[in-house]
Formats: sequence, structure tokens, C-alpha cells
Amino acid sequence: MSIITKAIIPAAGLGTRFIPVTKSIPKEMIPILDVPSIDLVVQEAIDSGIKEILIIVSSTKQSLIDYYHTNHNLEKHLIEKKRLDLLERIKLIGKNVKIRFKFQKEPKGLGDAIYLGKKFTNGDPFIVMLGDDVTLYDDGRKTASQKLIDIFSKYHSTVLCVKEVEKCNLNKYGVIGGNFLNTSQNKLIAIKQIVEKPNPNKAPSNLAVIGRYVFTPEIYQYIKQKDKSVNGEIQITDAIATLMKNKPIYAWKYEGKHYDVGSKRGYVMATIDFALNDPIINREVFEYIKCIVKTKK
Repeated sequence: MSIITKAIIPAAGLGTRFIPVTKSIPKEMIPILDVPSIDLVVQEAIDSGIKEILIIVSSTKQSLIDYYHTNHNLEKHLIEKKRLDLLERIKLIGKNVKIRFKFQKEPKGLGDAIYLGKKFTNGDPFIVMLGDDVTLYDDGRKTASQKLIDIFSKYHSTVLCVKEVEKCNLNKYGVIGGNFLNTSQNKLIAIKQIVEKPNPNKAPSNLAVIGRYVFTPEIYQYIKQKDKSVNGEIQITDAIATLMKNKPIYAWKYEGKHYDVGSKRGYVMATIDFALNDPIINREVFEYIKCIVKTKK
């Protein structure tokens, strides 16, 4: 059994990068082919041994909540039409995990969203998985989340997932500085510094935090200590930086596929890659891409 069985998925953001569609559709419900992006995150949690998930939502995310509830009318319709293949697909949604929801009344930042899970985690260590960050398998057949959980089981300290980012994009992320530990794969880092959205010329490294974090419950006391930053939000980076003064914090260098599907670029890249891996449409999509490339030459 996994040492960590609870996950918090913050999904209360307004999705301004996808306006106008996010005026009525939560950004986490925009599909990658036929699956909402948040369900890819939920499946990663399940594959990583998570048994309970708390999704932080806003009042505009009712369709997201509905997705994880039973739709009796649709099930009845599929039975009548003998579409048992589709019936089985929708019955698999959220299977083998208990999903709860909690409302964030106003967008006060990731730190605030995580703090709303304090009662849910109930003194246990937990993983935070951002609802618009999609990662695929790394290190054999383990998910990025499972790798963090494995590291936590050894060190019992906060672990972040990081990846190499081009210098010009460092001002979009929290960026760490630290030292690689002498491990067999040389991917584990003892963090010495973390800066939110730094000037690329002053960033401590090119390693940026992506949406996977394993925390011990003590993170809550450091979130509570923090005032809002200049943009009016409570940044989790600030709490991590304070925690670092008292406890060791580690980072795992992730080298698998990662998509920020909350951005147009990341969404398009994920859609293309998933289409090329779809056994039904991959050939047609591949041929179409070849035609585009040939036309652009």
C-alpha cells in the first residue's frame, strides 16, 4: 500500500488564458481528444495508489462536479441503445477512488487552495496535483506522482517535481536552486532556494516546478503565516521557502512528457501527441501532419 493515499487537486482557477470558452466551461473540462484534462490527472492519482481525492473548485465548476457523479439518464439511454461499450467507459470514470469537492470562494492563490484541504488530509502527508498539468509515465512505468511518493517514503520530507525549462520561460514558473544528490540516476536535488517567477537572468537554475508536490502536514502552518503577495494571492512558493529554513526539501528532475494544458501551446501539443497515440485515428492524424509540413516547405 502506498504511504500516501490522499491527493488535493486545485481546480478553481478562472482559466483566463482560454477565454471565451472558459466563460461557461471549466478549463479542466476542455477535452484532450475525448477525455477532460482533469480526468487524466485523476487517473494518474489512481495509478499512483491514491484512494481519496479532494478537488478544489469554484462556484462556476458545476459541470466538473457533474462529470464525477452518476448520470442515470445517460446510462439508461446507452442501455436502451445497446451501447454497452460506452456504458462501460462512463462507469469507469472515477472508479476505485473516493472523490470529494470543496469550494474556494474567491481566487486567492494556490496556497489558499491547498490550505482548504487541511481537514481532508487530517494530519497525513499528501500529494498536490494541479488540474491543468498533465504528465505521462517516467522512469519505466511509474507516474511522476509515484516517483515523488517513492522518494517521500525514503526521506519523509517535502518533494517537488521539476523539469528543465528554456531560459525565456523561467518567469512563468517557480524556479529552484540546489545540489544534485549522488543517486544512481542523478535526478534528486536538495533544494537550497526557490523563487516565484524570477527574472530569467537572475533565476537560480533552469529547473522549474511543475504541478506535482508531496507535502507533510506541517506545510499548513507555513501557508497560514504568509500574507498575500503583490498580486493578491497566497503563493505556495512562499510557504515552501519558509519551510526550507527548518526542514530539508527535495526535488525530482522529471524527464517524461509534461503538458501545461492550461495554455494554448500546451493544450495543442497534448492533443497532437494523444492523437498520434490513439489506435483509431493516429494514422490519419499522422498523414495530415505530413501534408501540413509538406505544404509549409
